[in-house]
Amino acid sequence: TSVAEKELGILCRHVNVLKTVKDHGPIGIIRLSQMTGQPQHMIRYSLRTLEKDGLIIPSRQGAIVTERIHETLGTLESTFEEFTSTMQDLKKKLK
Repeated sequence: TSVAEKELGILCRHVNVLKTVKDHGPIGIIRLSQMTGQPQHMIRYSLRTLEKDGLIIPSRQGAIVTERIHETLGTLESTFEEFTSTMQDLKKKLK
């Protein structure tokens, strides 16, 4: 379970950074770190990952979201609903 918890933490951070860039972009690493409470090195990692996935792009003023943001947020929402359902089923099996 520790691997799953670690991966979930990373996913939460990436989603939090993406949402913050969407709501406050263009935004730089220092401001993202301040707003999210995450260390700058973790913000850099999340930004690299989100850029690699085509969800954000760098600009002179800071990170901004791409056109893929709307599609991705919808996909994330449905994926999280599936995760919730799967976790509830697993919980029932433990009883």
